[in-house]
Formats: sequence, structure tokens, C-alpha cells
Amino acid sequence: MAKISTALMRLLAAAALASSGMAFAAAPAMTTDGMLTDHKSMTLYTYDKDTSAGKSVCNDQCATNWPPLTATTSDKPEGDWTIIKRDDGASQWVYKGKPLYTFKNDKAAGDKTGDGKGDVWHIAKP
Repeated sequence: MAKISTALMRLLAAAALASSGMAFAAAPAMTTDGMLTDHKSMTLYTYDKDTSAGKSVCNDQCATNWPPLTATTSDKPEGDWTIIKRDDGASQWVYKGKPLYTFKNDKAAGDKTGDGKGDVWHIAKP
């Protein structure tokens, strides 16, 4: 019998769950090495100037440098996760009241070059 790759096995399992009506929503982020990462394993950050619940103050050039972790209309928040509407109309994931961002200078999974920038950007932790 031919070997089936791990990726193919995962794809088949996901397809089986979806077709059975038992599909589940994926969490917006994962915990990797004690920090939150997106599904591409890119580090997520919080911004100290985001002080009002339900509001991101990182807009325009800030959002270009620190892309928000966006949510889709079909995403459903649970537990510590919520979704806010940004000034540009996009939806953004929030963890425990803090909007989440990636950093444009992080180029590879596991990069953490944004941590401590301007003393206001910090790695998001679970």
C-alpha cells in the first residue's frame, strides 16, 4: 500500500468532517512557544495605546506597519475572543480585550522583531 502524506491525511480528515456536518470553526490564533501566532505561525502583538474596549487606534500608516489580525463575516468569537469593527470598516480579532496585529518586518514564522518597539508593542500571550 502506498504511503499517504500527513498533509493529505489531514486534508481527507477535514473533508470528512465537513461533509458529515461536524465541521468546527478554527480559533483565530494558536499558541506557539508561549505566544499567540496566526495560522501562518507569525507572531501576534498588542498595542499599549489600544485602551478602549472595542476600539483599535492603530490606523492608516500604523495599520500598514502593523497589519491587524482580520476576521471574516463568518467568524464567530468564543470565550476570550471578540471581534471589533475598525475605522476602515474591516473586522479585527481581539483577545482578552486587546486587538491583535502582526508586524510587517517579521518575515518568517517565529520572528519577533516587533516586540518592545517604541515601548508600546508587545508579543501577545495566552
